[in-house]
Amino acid sequence: MRTMLRGLAPAMPAPAWRELLRASVGAAAGLALAGLLAHALGLDRALVAPLGATAVLVFAVPNSPLAQPWSALMGSLAAAMAAVPVAMVLPAPWAAAAAVGLAIGAMIALRALHPPGGAVALLTVLAFEPARPLAMVAPLMLGTTLLVLGGVIWNRLTGRVYPLRQPEMATGAVARLGLTRRELDDLLVRFRQGPNLGAADLGRLLAAAEAEAAHHRFEGTTCGDVMTRPLIAVGPQANVHEISELFGENAIKSLPVADPAGRLLGVIQQSDVIAALLAAPQRRHRLTAADMMRTGTPRVPTALPVGALLDRLAVQGAQIVAVMEGERIAGVITRSDVIALLMAEAEARAGRAPPPDSSPRVQPRARPQAPRTT
Repeated sequence: MRTMLRGLAPAMPAPAWRELLRASVGAAAGLALAGLLAHALGLDRALVAPLGATAVLVFAVPNSPLAQPWSALMGSLAAAMAAVPVAMVLPAPWAAAAAVGLAIGAMIALRALHPPGGAVALLTVLAFEPARPLAMVAPLMLGTTLLVLGGVIWNRLTGRVYPLRQPEMATGAVARLGLTRRELDDLLVRFRQGPNLGAADLGRLLAAAEAEAAHHRFEGTTCGDVMTRPLIAVGPQANVHEISELFGENAIKSLPVADPAGRLLGVIQQSDVIAALLAAPQRRHRLTAADMMRTGTPRVPTALPVGALLDRLAVQGAQIVAVMEGERIAGVITRSDVIALLMAEAEARAGRAPPPDSSPRVQPRARPQAPRTT
């Protein structure tokens, strides 16, 4: 009994007041425009009835596949055109049921399922005039078009995106899932959620949930706890021999470049040294850190939870992230540091304590306490 009662409770989460006002005001404005048009053209006011259902979808759930322009326009048109021949050949008691059934089949076949299409089919049958069999089609399509255009403008002005975004599945946060668009579509079909959610939004929801889970998974562990220390860095005038020595003597793949005050100027990777030597062999003795470093290194504060870094390291292609204490660089985090942390966490969850000398941090042989400047 308790399970049955829970099934009768609201299935939707509590709405935000801003979202409530956005949807209700937008729908009212869209329908007012459609009603004014119907009045100006002398059309039957009953035409506004199916448009009310369309307004609910377009303005209240603009990301639903049922609310998209293809669904709204093609669904309404298919429903109306399916109802016309039914009204011509069947008597009134049977025409309504047959028209709705045929309309649903047509909308599904066109991948344009739109719930107001059922009302469109009914209205087409009830208001059918043999002398003008298509009299209802043009006004309905005009009203639906106005609602869709109004939805595009209103949702954009109020911070929602409509029509539904269809980004490439290989880019952005969705790439971290390792799922293609076809696989996301298959998931929607398997759980019978195709009419309720688009593959693009499913991917974004899964990626956001994964990021949130990673944040909680490492809750309490900050970037300052994981960063490589002590910091090994060079000044902008350090020559290529000093830089090569540091790479050779320490198990590091990236070398920050900082000024005497500790402010980050850039980062040198081993590949940058090789590329610079190959590009200018004649001046290899004069190459400095400033010549080889790359700028635009991502920066995070020491207090940032390390889980927040996973997306940046996994998706955005960052090899190294600078950990800052104010304006001063305190350390760096590389993909290797995060992989070591993940492995240690997996061992802890499996009940196996890591060896006493294991650590997610690289232990360099040389330990300068401040950025080396030359």
